[in-house]
Amino acid sequence: IDCGIAFHMNRKKDSFALGNKVVLAPYRPEHVERYHRWMQSAELREQTASEPLSLQEEYEMQKKWMDDTDKSTFIILSKSLYEDASFSETDSMVGDVNLFFNEPDDPALAEIEVMIAEPASRRRGLAHEALLIMMNYATEELGIRKFRAKILDSNTASLQLCLL
Repeated sequence: IDCGIAFHMNRKKDSFALGNKVVLAPYRPEHVERYHRWMQSAELREQTASEPLSLQEEYEMQKKWMDDTDKSTFIILSKSLYEDASFSETDSMVGDVNLFFNEPDDPALAEIEVMIAEPASRRRGLAHEALLIMMNYATEELGIRKFRAKILDSNTASLQLCLL
């Protein structure tokens, strides 16, 4: 998979992946407040099968996700905003992309999911590029050979994305 990636990813807080449209950064404490605001949306919670959390619970979840070995979570940053000095990293946040390693009988399988939380950033190819970067990372660095995505029938945008 070649999507113009500058690649240095792992689960540590200094990791990043740079694509043509997105930058992937590990989910760190400074991202939690904005992520928490996104997850106040009933639509996003439904599409991601998420439960509402308090801000304190979200901080606890971020720490758990950073430390867990059964998942890999990155925040999706808009590259154009990220490279603009007038925007902070948190201002550049548009969503997240995750891998879950839930199949002990099949270590070459990972569940993959992506969320573009910012409505203005949807349908611009950001999710597609984030998925390609994450799948490249998973195959090249983690030995993953199969991916599974769980999508609600009502989530037509994600269904269309998986048909690309």
